[in-house]
Amino acid sequence: MLALLVDWFACMLVVIAFVGPARYFPATAEDAAGANPSLLTLGLLVLESTVLTCLAGGSFGKLATRLRVVRYDGRPGPIDPIRAFGRSVLVALVIPPLVFRPDGRGLHDIVAGTMTVPLAPRRGGGAPQPRG
Repeated sequence: MLALLVDWFACMLVVIAFVGPARYFPATAEDAAGANPSLLTLGLLVLESTVLTCLAGGSFGKLATRLRVVRYDGRPGPIDPIRAFGRSVLVALVIPPLVFRPDGRGLHDIVAGTMTVPLAPRRGGGAPQPRG
């Protein structure tokens, strides 16, 4: 849940940077005209989560909280874009992450064939040593 909050907050800041705080937090009905900033935030969340899960193994929030999304079948390699997109859409619906199995996998992970695991620490326990 913390990773999802980090993702939402980061996406919200990006949308605020593009539409401006007055449009994101409108004081009057005239200020709120046009696209709904909350829907823009949700769309950006799905896009960000999909792309970063395919490329880096997890969304910004997952990686920031030291978590990673991997294939449930144990095969190496990245999550394909279709599975990552489906997983992201289900997370955006909010209910699937709240419905989970005893092993901790949410409905979004079950449908996508993925699971969330702790990010493995670096081997050697410290900063990389220079060679030579």
